[in-house]
Amino acid sequence: MNKKQDLPWDNPRFKNWIAVVQAEKAIVRALTKALQPFDLKIGQLDVLMNLYRHPGMSQHDVARKLLVGRSNITMLLPQLERQGLLRREGDAKDKRVLRLYLTEDGEDVLLKALKVYTELIDTVMANSSPAQCDALGDQMRRISEMLKEA
Repeated sequence: MNKKQDLPWDNPRFKNWIAVVQAEKAIVRALTKALQPFDLKIGQLDVLMNLYRHPGMSQHDVARKLLVGRSNITMLLPQLERQGLLRREGDAKDKRVLRLYLTEDGEDVLLKALKVYTELIDTVMANSSPAQCDALGDQMRRISEMLKEA
């Protein structure tokens, strides 16, 4: 048996998957650096984006939307609150639930950070046609759905 035949290095699927992983890591590094002037981490930006789009979400809803545990969200919220970017309010119908809202400063920081994020995406995708961007997005969504079900 030839052990070299069993190794994945020359398999196009393996090579392309490694390219996806490397691209994701490069994007995370670039976005992390781009968010430093706003004193934000990527996870915090995700929370702010979701609260902008869906004001009044509960911590549980934010965690579910971001596919993370509630404990992860619980760790992110105090710093965002200390920075004056969000506020928590009790739910009038259920005292156990806290609703999350962006403050005016939170909305301002988010919109500035989103501009930087959008510029990064535009730079990264500049050499791709709209059809290529759509195909890439479709493929990534299929992968996400397949792995979510697994």
